[in-house]
Amino acid sequence: MTANKINVPVLFLIFNRPDTTQQVFDEIRKARPVQLFVAADGPRKDRPADYDQCKKAREIIRQVDWECKVFTCFRNENLGCKRAVSSAIDWFFSHVEEGIILEDDCVPDQSFFRFCQELLEKYRDDERIMMISGDNFQFGRNRTDYSYYFSRYYAIWGWATWKRAWSLYDVLMTDWPVYKARKYLIEIYQDKRLVSFFERTMQETYDNHLDTWDIQWTYTCIFNHGLSITPKYNLVSNIGNTGIHTIDPGPFHNMPRETIDTCNMIHPLHVLPDFKKDTLEFNMILKRSIPNKILGFLYQLKKRFINQN
Repeated sequence: MTANKINVPVLFLIFNRPDTTQQVFDEIRKARPVQLFVAADGPRKDRPADYDQCKKAREIIRQVDWECKVFTCFRNENLGCKRAVSSAIDWFFSHVEEGIILEDDCVPDQSFFRFCQELLEKYRDDERIMMISGDNFQFGRNRTDYSYYFSRYYAIWGWATWKRAWSLYDVLMTDWPVYKARKYLIEIYQDKRLVSFFERTMQETYDNHLDTWDIQWTYTCIFNHGLSITPKYNLVSNIGNTGIHTIDPGPFHNMPRETIDTCNMIHPLHVLPDFKKDTLEFNMILKRSIPNKILGFLYQLKKRFINQN
């Protein structure tokens, strides 16, 4: 591997925001992945401005000027968040065994790419690990002595995973009625506030009241007892202040990006969730959250491709 070049495939999810798309692309360009997959949802028929904005966002991909195989999946029609993103990730993993996933408002630090590359290889065959996140929402508190820790929260503002994990994904949440009836969530989390939130959002998603894809991913990880890797530092900044359904950007947008030393990674001794850090993170989310019914920043309720307001 040469300097500033990563061997891990990257999936870039874009839509109608050429300004943020350009900023994320600029970081991908520095990392110079050998394979770049770009998926774009189509313009919404009732939003005339989408046609020009979607076109401009797609044209940014022409700026690839390094040795790279580029694959595109550009939709002519708008599928909405649920179908557009989940089908794009399906498409990605029909070609590769593992990879990094970035949306058009998630600007990564360069160390994010190397962090994901090393841990994708290290935990490739460890089915306990479902994903690698680039996000740390603890605002500098409770730093771990290691380069990362294991969590039962699944932050997808810049993340990576394996085909083996994504193959478990169930966009329809088929078994949710059974899990809800048997009260599995309270057995897993033992926090009534958190369980109440998950039950509400999962039920709304199951009933198709939320056009989203990431609650289904959280559902998949939770009920497969999967762990997420959370970096010691926050490696990705979400700059999507004008995304669909955004009421207020809140403190979790535009968080500073930090750099992690991937040349001297310190790995945890045991593969166990850090309950103390998870509890602190959840409490900080409650303390810092804005008056928004959707606490999406922690639980990944980003709906930037949704058709309906």
